Amino acid sequence: MSSSIGKIFKLTTFGESHGVAIGGILEGCPAGLQIDFYAIQKNLNRRRPGSESIFSSRNEHDKVEFLSGILDGITLGTPIGFLINNQDQKPGDYNTFKDVFRPSHADYTYQEKYGLRDHRGGGRSSARETANWVVAGSIASQVLSLKGISIYSYVQSIGSVFLKSSVDELDLNLIYENEVRCPCQKMAKKMKDIINTCKDNGDTVGGEIFTIIKGLPPGLGAPVFNKLNASLAMAIMSVNACKGVAFGSGFLGARNKGSEENDVFVKDENGVRTLSNNSGGIQGGISNGEDICFQSAFKPVSTISKEQQSINSDFQKIHMKFTGRHDPCIVPRAVPVVSSLAAIVVLDHFLLNKTIKLTDL
Repeated sequence: MSSSIGKIFKLTTFGESHGVAIGGILEGCPAGLQIDFYAIQKNLNRRRPGSESIFSSRNEHDKVEFLSGILDGITLGTPIGFLINNQDQKPGDYNTFKDVFRPSHADYTYQEKYGLRDHRGGGRSSARETANWVVAGSIASQVLSLKGISIYSYVQSIGSVFLKSSVDELDLNLIYENEVRCPCQKMAKKMKDIINTCKDNGDTVGGEIFTIIKGLPPGLGAPVFNKLNASLAMAIMSVNACKGVAFGSGFLGARNKGSEENDVFVKDENGVRTLSNNSGGIQGGISNGEDICFQSAFKPVSTISKEQQSINSDFQKIHMKFTGRHDPCIVPRAVPVVSSLAAIVVLDHFLLNKTIKLTDL
């Protein structure tokens, strides 16, 4: 089972949803970074369950404990070990479903692959794992900020409610001013209404997240199997319930003609740039200096309170109804997770970018 991401800036994680703890080992962080522990905890609080009325009622404090790699608040350049205790685990909630393959969950596929599975909330397949990613991503973001690079993610749609405003028309400082994590208060209210309606009906709803990476220089990525967009897509597709990632104009661009879709290069006092950004800041797998823009789509949470048909481990047809704790919509909680993974990938590509041109010598 692969539990690692990154080549130089590398995170390896451990732990199960309802086990004693989760945690990770983070390698490749540059030495000498003054860690902002408050910022890390702030991002964890944004992701954690029980923090908002539209989130799962599981009440985890998500207090991270650093075990190694940091001295007096400064990174040593050695592996950073960290731990997050599971304080509100209730494995007994899942005993009823120990031998049941829940619809659209990883129960059956895990059973087929490993011959057994952790039925307690899905074990490693649970979104509980994403707290580890937020810790590493928060550290990566602090390194990137020294390079003038910032990453913003926000909820662009919930169900049929879609925020049509372009990112340039929005105040990204307002993202966390509401529970939905949408920078438009009017649209956020409509989105919250949909989530609450689903919650009241024992159902769930999905949506989309928009991400923009500002300040990235040209030249990051590789032209074949280590494309920057491929690395980002692989990381974001690792988020639970993510069904797709689209860069720039995305799938809508497939409907255009080349004359409509091409990003024209120009040179001004700020250097080379493009008049449009349909490519989403990446061409040939390499950053071109424009903002990196992508959307990620998330399906509705699979755990619902309505009665459903399924089968058990003896392949007998059964009817089931889940009564435990779950999110009516995972999309708002996924916002800091997407930003964190993007930060991990971007910093890793920075450290991998060792190509030297003769003009640099």
